[in-house]
Amino acid sequence: MKSTRFCLACGNAFAPLPRVPRQRYCSSEACQRARRRNWQSNRLRNDSDYRDNQARAQAKWRAGHSRYWREYRGAHPAYCERNRSMQRLRNARRPSSAIANMDVIKLPRPLDSGFYLLSRAADAGVAKMDAWTVHIAVLSTPTAPPT
Repeated sequence: MKSTRFCLACGNAFAPLPRVPRQRYCSSEACQRARRRNWQSNRLRNDSDYRDNQARAQAKWRAGHSRYWREYRGAHPAYCERNRSMQRLRNARRPSSAIANMDVIKLPRPLDSGFYLLSRAADAGVAKMDAWTVHIAVLSTPTAPPT
């Protein structure tokens, strides 16, 4: 007599395969995908070698497919619009309206070389690309050499 178990993914009863004594997922495609996803998630969390190998493999793939996301966004405008609308919703829920993007400061000329004072901002808003919100105060200005 075969024992019956309940699948951890879908919850349906199934008869485990005789060659897989510790089977916890039924053989449906969706449940097997869930099993592999769960295995990989646990492995990433607990095995630093596996995590490092995965990071290297992903970096190698990204280097070989550097235009992937640009082409994907070009071919899927609905994806882009959904991302924009979701970001607008997230921004609306934030208490602060300050949003920082790359190259947000448009200076007439580059900052002069010198020492700068960085001070803590009370209301830091959203920043992209791990940017820091800083206050820059020039302590001294260069003077032109005497002619």
